[in-house]
Amino acid sequence: MTADYFHFLNIIGVAFFAISGTLLGHDKDIGGFGVVVVGTVTALGGGTLRDVLLNQPVFWIAQPDYLYATYAAIFVAVIFIRYMPDVSNYYMLLVDAIGMATFNVVGIEKALIEGTTMMVAITMGMTTGIFGGLMRDVICREVPLVMRDELYSTACFCGGLAYAALFLLGVPYLWCIFGSLFITVFLRLGALHWGWQPNIFRKRTVRK
Repeated sequence: MTADYFHFLNIIGVAFFAISGTLLGHDKDIGGFGVVVVGTVTALGGGTLRDVLLNQPVFWIAQPDYLYATYAAIFVAVIFIRYMPDVSNYYMLLVDAIGMATFNVVGIEKALIEGTTMMVAITMGMTTGIFGGLMRDVICREVPLVMRDELYSTACFCGGLAYAALFLLGVPYLWCIFGSLFITVFLRLGALHWGWQPNIFRKRTVRK
């Protein structure tokens, strides 16, 4: 992936996660500067952990334009909320799905650039895509989406597997990215619409 594509995807991921954090903060009646904190943590948390684990400079410190994108997205979300006070929770889940899918690809790409194996790269993608939302939910005193009985981290993991499969088949980078984005967003929104659940552990029926 070229530096321009990588930068663009990172900006998109930061912006969408900042919006999702702001929307959840509004839903939880967090006011004032608290909304900015929630939006910023959501946007930057996953990428920060990824860079620390990869022993790389933290992305928003090395390139402050990610901070500008975060604050701009929060400002746009606040204006949107002010003029549409009855904001549906669906908007938060939608932008969260897009942000997660985008950051998943960014995490995979950055790990591969640093020379990790594909499995480590997939794990870094999940870390980037999930951790910011996890911090957002904890701050807002919500059961984290990643801990609920629905497709969330599984969708992220499947998106990573799609990227890996296309990459190993020698498919051009752009199609690896689009394939991963499509699979992640499709599974996440499908879970919201149709109630798909992983059901790893089946419930036992007690015999009388």
